[in-house]
Amino acid sequence: MQYVTTFTGTSLVDVPNRLFAPRARLLAAGVALVATMLAGCSGGSGAPVEVVPGAGNGPAAQTYTGPAPSTGDVQAFKINLWDNIHADNRCGTCHSVSGGQTPMFARSDDVNLAYAAANMVVDLASPKDSMMVVKVGGGHNCWLASNAACASILTTWITNWAGSTAAGGDKKIQLEPPVIRDPGTSKNFPDDQGLLYSTTVYNPIVSQFCSRCHSSSSSVKQQPFFAEGPSNNAMAVQAAYEAAKPKMDLDDPANSRFVLRLRNESHNCWTASCTNDANAMQTAITNFAAGISPTQVDPNLVTSKATTLYEGTVASGGHRDDSTVIAMYEFKTGQTCGQSITGACATAYDTSGVDPAMDLTLSGGVQWFGGWGLNFTAGKAQASTAASKKLKTLINATGEYSIEAWVTPGNVVQEDMRIVSYSAGLTQRNFNLGQTMYNYDFFNRSDKTDGNGSPQLSTPDAAEVLQASLQHVVATFDPATGRKIYVNGVLVASNDPTPGGLLNDWDDTFAFVLGNEVSGNRNWAGVIRLVAIHNRALSLSQIQQNFQAGVGEKYFLMFSVEHLTSIPESFVVFEGSQFDSYSYLFRKPFFISLDDTQHPDMIDVRGLRIGLNGGEAPVGQAYANLNTQITTAMYSSDTGQTLLDLGTIVPLEKGPDSDEFFLTFDKLASHTFNRPPPVTPPAPTPADLDPVSAIGVHTFDEISASLAALTGVSQLDSAVANTVATVRQSLPADSDIKAVLASHQVAIAQLAIGYCDALMENRNTTIPRDTMFVGFNFGAAPATAFASENLLFDPLLNRVLGNTQLASQPDKTTVRTELHNLVNGISGDSTRPGLLNTAGVTNDAARTRNIAKAVCSAVIGSAAMLVN
Repeated sequence: MQYVTTFTGTSLVDVPNRLFAPRARLLAAGVALVATMLAGCSGGSGAPVEVVPGAGNGPAAQTYTGPAPSTGDVQAFKINLWDNIHADNRCGTCHSVSGGQTPMFARSDDVNLAYAAANMVVDLASPKDSMMVVKVGGGHNCWLASNAACASILTTWITNWAGSTAAGGDKKIQLEPPVIRDPGTSKNFPDDQGLLYSTTVYNPIVSQFCSRCHSSSSSVKQQPFFAEGPSNNAMAVQAAYEAAKPKMDLDDPANSRFVLRLRNESHNCWTASCTNDANAMQTAITNFAAGISPTQVDPNLVTSKATTLYEGTVASGGHRDDSTVIAMYEFKTGQTCGQSITGACATAYDTSGVDPAMDLTLSGGVQWFGGWGLNFTAGKAQASTAASKKLKTLINATGEYSIEAWVTPGNVVQEDMRIVSYSAGLTQRNFNLGQTMYNYDFFNRSDKTDGNGSPQLSTPDAAEVLQASLQHVVATFDPATGRKIYVNGVLVASNDPTPGGLLNDWDDTFAFVLGNEVSGNRNWAGVIRLVAIHNRALSLSQIQQNFQAGVGEKYFLMFSVEHLTSIPESFVVFEGSQFDSYSYLFRKPFFISLDDTQHPDMIDVRGLRIGLNGGEAPVGQAYANLNTQITTAMYSSDTGQTLLDLGTIVPLEKGPDSDEFFLTFDKLASHTFNRPPPVTPPAPTPADLDPVSAIGVHTFDEISASLAALTGVSQLDSAVANTVATVRQSLPADSDIKAVLASHQVAIAQLAIGYCDALMENRNTTIPRDTMFVGFNFGAAPATAFASENLLFDPLLNRVLGNTQLASQPDKTTVRTELHNLVNGISGDSTRPGLLNTAGVTNDAARTRNIAKAVCSAVIGSAAMLVN
């Protein structure tokens, strides 16, 4: 009997709190017969794919005139599945009375009969495993260019049906064990094998025919640089080898990306026959693989059974609340596209199941990101205006909406860049979620804003909530309270400058775009892992539920240990994912038996390590010091027992399709491996590094504190505090003097002016102005006051430069001369008349204080203050 475990808890991140409910999968009778019937339509899985152009039009409109649905479940079937598949450009072509192909789950004469037929080919407990989904995912009459996208959309429709029937709507995750097998031998890429790569693949083919693009010295510079050169440079060839590893399959050279790009995609063939070129590349990789000895699993190790990433149970997206989604992008197409954005790989599909599909066309500097996502550098992903119109239609119907995205900003210095936008250009939009340094910005067009959605709602400057790390961001709008921004399940901005409003002025000719503006001149840098548009303002509980559900290509990897524990159907389970294009993330291992009658006790677990392709991974062994025990008191048949609340990164070698994982144990139950002590490497010879400068600069908080000390002005002065909040992110964040830019000096000058303004206006000072500048007449006109200019200059210079002249600081006499020239001008130079001689300005006491502020700012904002 096969058992599956159903996850229904509130957290996919926190595995122990998830409810496990083992159950037997009930299979509909006659599945084999149904599979045969489905295969008969249009040539079965080999049927041609129907490509719907442009806006992704939905089913042709058709009014149902047959008998009414007899039950609530039939009605749920009709609304969520039948309405989407019965048209002639989908399943209605064959699986209807007119088509004559059974089962007739798309028939239009009687939805009750269609419902009965559909139950033969769906699995409401696990929609992704429905026969209908499996067939479409295999190429059976998919209506898009991507079979995977059709399967995802069909899964969504069946899930919605199942959710309505259960009066819930949550997606559920079922833990399904993989095929049980021992870890196998494997050919692995040696760490340093540039010479073998050079003689078999690089010199004969790659350096000759691929260097025009795949080299850092080429004019095109297309990554990865697997043709880096020159060939007589060992370091360059080694770098080329590292870049080529993901493109070569050592166990099956014919499946190498190098070969498939030539054979199937005719990518830059160097002769008239791409087939011949593909064969030559395959032979070269075969020769390379032949020079590598297979890695044998050490027979002394205590090992689990083996699995691969894609044999795991998908762990992301479960228990999400997608009940109000009208557009959804999970970016699963990249799983088979690598980094290519050509042909069928140039489209990111809207898998919401809400027609018309608002599919995105990729262009410019954007690539697929390993583990589901898009990596933006200087490109965009944009929908047609026709398809984008559904946003206005469906959002105007409710008057509220939410933008939900999982993003990893590339940096925190980019300003006024677009992440998710529905717009016509730089100054006309319906909405926009963007980035300005450490802030998320939310523009929304309503009857209370201008046509650009201004003024925007932004996250607080001081909070710096936007970071260059994976974040869950939700921007909501409702007509009563207006806009809000949530980051990682926390409300961070709600003080909408224009609260509430109506969306009636939205323009349906605008286009939806990710990573840029439709005009292409607001290039956001970063990775987007998921985007969902809802036509409701999500509640805090819904947002937190979706945050806990996680994102990306995450799996529960089940490593069978029944042969070691003697406990039926016992597993050590990891949450695993492809972290990026070069590594995997493993986290939170737990022990569980799918047989809920078992109550394991006194099982020692010590020294757990992750095995990869026949050997223990050379890095990432964060669980090596694990020392715990499975006990009845700690174990639950529903939740198992957590082994360690920890994550680690292990290298990607062959890719998620081929990398095989297993676990090793120093001790599990009665099985022990006496691991030899680690060999201590010799101490490295200390390197004689270049001398480091003893001179640095003050950073942002130090600068403000220094200016406060020099002027005696409190940092709590309202004008000063506002200036600090405005320029803080533009002040130096690093003490390295080489990192100081002109923009930093501008920000320092602004802050110095703020402090000097408070000082000269005698506001919030610990030392009264007239006490600091004894004898200087601030109440006189400028000519009178600055006749005694040194009464102003000297106290400032003494506070900044001190009373003792240091060799490494500006000369006080020289600085005093510069200040005199600033106030009085340079004699004989009409281009520098000085502040006293500025024409058209009233020379009164207020002018005297303004000139004093300029002098003060020049002194305290100088390098004498900044350099540390």
